[in-house]
Amino acid sequence: MKVLSLTRCALAASLVAGCAGMVGCSTAPPNENQRQTLSGRVDTVLDEMKRSDIGLQDTLSRSYGYAVFPDAGKAGVIVGASFGRGEVYEQGKFVGWAKLEQATVGAQVGGATYDELIVFQDQASLRKFQRGEWAPAANASAVILKSGAATTAAYKDGVLVFVNTKGGAMVEAAVGGQKFTYRAGENRDQTWAD
Repeated sequence: MKVLSLTRCALAASLVAGCAGMVGCSTAPPNENQRQTLSGRVDTVLDEMKRSDIGLQDTLSRSYGYAVFPDAGKAGVIVGASFGRGEVYEQGKFVGWAKLEQATVGAQVGGATYDELIVFQDQASLRKFQRGEWAPAANASAVILKSGAATTAAYKDGVLVFVNTKGGAMVEAAVGGQKFTYRAGENRDQTWAD
């Protein structure tokens, strides 16, 4: 039994160490190719989400802004971590990039990729996100995107969070403990990294 526990701990430690390496990644994609890839994925994910729930378009149209994190990754063995990079929009226009990070502790084994969409009801909620002052509560979970979800979802503190799980053993919508870093950008093709 001790061997199994040590193996789990070693695996968890290596996972967290690997994820910690990702945490140091820049908020903005560091080169043009990565920016174009991210922009293409953001467009594709938004289209997929709107097809999954036709009410999402109306929710986005009425919102002040939103952030899209395509292909975020989550993995864990007792201790887990998530990482993703996305784009932020204000009144339908690109305004910058954001980085999503999350560490979790608890009963968990596996890994998954997911898309996350954060919708801001008003200017105040978007500004709070941009200043790094918004983070979901420790026990917060997102709305799993499916037909009708956007119509029935209610804003909490001016924010809605939708998740589209794409695969892997961790099929959950826990977003508690996520932290975000924002970097303004004039356009999607800006040529610098932080």
